Amino acid sequence: MKIYVKQKKIPIRKYKNPFLKALGLMGKKKIQEGIVLVRCNSIHTFFMRQNIDVVMTDKNYKILYIYKNLKKNKIIWPKKKVYYTFELSKGTIPDLKINTYLKTED
Repeated sequence: MKIYVKQKKIPIRKYKNPFLKALGLMGKKKIQEGIVLVRCNSIHTFFMRQNIDVVMTDKNYKILYIYKNLKKNKIIWPKKKVYYTFELSKGTIPDLKINTYLKTED
C-alpha cells in the first residue's frame, strides 16, 4: 500500500494481526516506511525511540484526526468513527487537513 502526500509516494505496511498492531513502530531506530493499523482507534507511543506523525481516518480514508510530531510516552485515547490509524515518520504530513481524503494506492 502507498499513500500520497504532496505528490510524494510513501510506502505503507498494513497491520491487521493483533500482535503486530500492538508493536506498531515501537523500538524502531529509523522509520523507513509508515504503517497502517486496521480497525484501530487509539494508540500509545510508549517505548518509541522517536516522535511520529499520526493520521486517523474512517473506512473511506477521510481524515478525522491529525497528530504532528507526537512525542514519546503519549496516549491517543479511543476516537469515534476511526477505522485506520497511520503511523508515519515525523514531518511526513505537513499539509494534510481534517475532513479531506487521504490518497491511497493498494
